[in-house]
Amino acid sequence: MSVDLEICIDSIHSAIAAQAGGAVRVELCDNLIEGGTTPSAGCIKLVREKIDIDLNVIIRPRGGDFHYTDLEFEIMKEDIQIAKELGADGIVIGILNKDGTVDKKRMEELIKIAKQMTVTFHRAFDVTRDPFEALEDIIDLGMERILTSGQESTALEGVDLLQALVERAGKRISIMPGGGINVENIKQIVERTKVWECHLSARETIKSKMEFKRPNISMGGKPERSEYEHRLTSAAMVREVRAQCNK
Repeated sequence: MSVDLEICIDSIHSAIAAQAGGAVRVELCDNLIEGGTTPSAGCIKLVREKIDIDLNVIIRPRGGDFHYTDLEFEIMKEDIQIAKELGADGIVIGILNKDGTVDKKRMEELIKIAKQMTVTFHRAFDVTRDPFEALEDIIDLGMERILTSGQESTALEGVDLLQALVERAGKRISIMPGGGINVENIKQIVERTKVWECHLSARETIKSKMEFKRPNISMGGKPERSEYEHRLTSAAMVREVRAQCNK
């Protein structure tokens, strides 16, 4: 069992840790609390300078659903061009029609702009109306992989669909499980599905070094989350996951 790891990151420090831990690729995002949105140009540029492994950039103009306005679509096109110019190896995208099908027309436009970069369909797949219909549409578009939790909250919960998707896809496209994957469950998911790559964040909580604190203030409207801690990818955790799934 040999499995490549893609690490979902939202900072340059996590990028460096992912590479140190043995990941083959990072997916660079902003706002992971929203499920990931497009990172800044400055972050893309510095991550590209600091790591040698593959860098994929999510192109998602906002949180929420995956049906976008014309202006949001224009933003996505601009962001793909910027990511390409800054040296990204790939992009991660997903656009849906109102009826829950893949918006092939708009996707084709984005893929054309991304030429020479790899293209991953992200977890918009998990809210499509028919996963097998979506699978065939994405294969028709010529994309490299689908990131999915098997249309459940976690990949472990969606393992039955993940297995079925792998069997249906064959070698036509990579089905990459993501969502709640960790050292305790990755081996079970991989053995069951026979996938050859997995997506996880491998993060640990880092306490703030601030000496003065005002704990009653919440900047993001989420009082359960302390403003005096953040989460970063752990190189040791990535190594541990690699060891577990590559035994």
